[in-house]
Amino acid sequence: MQRPPFRLFSVAACIILVFSHSLLADQATSDKAWTVLQAGLDKKGEDRATAVRVLGLVPDDAKATQTALNALDDTDYNVRAAAAEALGQMHAKEAIPKLEGLIPNEKEPSVIMASANSLIALGDTKAYNVYYAILTGEQKSGAPLLDEQKKMLHDPKKMAQFGFEQGLGFIPFAGLGYTAVKSLAKDDSSPVRAAAARVLAKDSDPKSKSALIDATTDKSWIVRAAALNALALRNDPSVVPNIQSALDDDKSAVRYTAAATIIHLGEVKPPKPARPSAHRATR
Repeated sequence: MQRPPFRLFSVAACIILVFSHSLLADQATSDKAWTVLQAGLDKKGEDRATAVRVLGLVPDDAKATQTALNALDDTDYNVRAAAAEALGQMHAKEAIPKLEGLIPNEKEPSVIMASANSLIALGDTKAYNVYYAILTGEQKSGAPLLDEQKKMLHDPKKMAQFGFEQGLGFIPFAGLGYTAVKSLAKDDSSPVRAAAARVLAKDSDPKSKSALIDATTDKSWIVRAAALNALALRNDPSVVPNIQSALDDDKSAVRYTAAATIIHLGEVKPPKPARPSAHRATR
């Protein structure tokens, strides 16, 4: 009668040993993974930027978050952009103050755009001001851009390089595809401004609505098409009278985008009026 308890104890001990071994093995694998990643973080150039960017795959990890925050101060702008992107991807709200503080003094468009995009992902709608400035050349307050900011936006080589670095993924809508990409070499800042227009589709500020309407007559057909695309996504039929002239645009892609936008907005149902509350109805 003494054997069953002994056997039970032996089985339990084996389970504990197996479980402990599994934990140790998992820890060893995790340690090795961090060692591999740290090797990339300790390098320079593309390897370091890649290692920082993939930190976005490690949410809710204090070490990963702090590493990305530290990388925002890196001397390599590619690493700073990667860090900004990663912090948005990992939903690190503690990064908001540092990302906000980074933008005003940053000279590289890729870092500014990555920071603004992550701030929006983190729920900071003030970041829409960056895209508004890129599209219009001024701040929402009406104040002019700083000299350094103007220089950045009007540097053909820098903006064209940024467009090339982003490639197809940077074009804010797939419909233009290869035709738009072919224009990047000769079209200074329009791909960046087109992307800014596309992002402003989500900004409820009436100033962004007005900026998008103005952009439908921009000298760049990529910007015109992007602005129309954004207006379609805003689901505001009131803009139709302001964009009808785009149906006669000399660029077919713009005409087609305008046509689809107007058709869509014509089918958008106006919001239902608010129903009186039960409290009011009983009075």
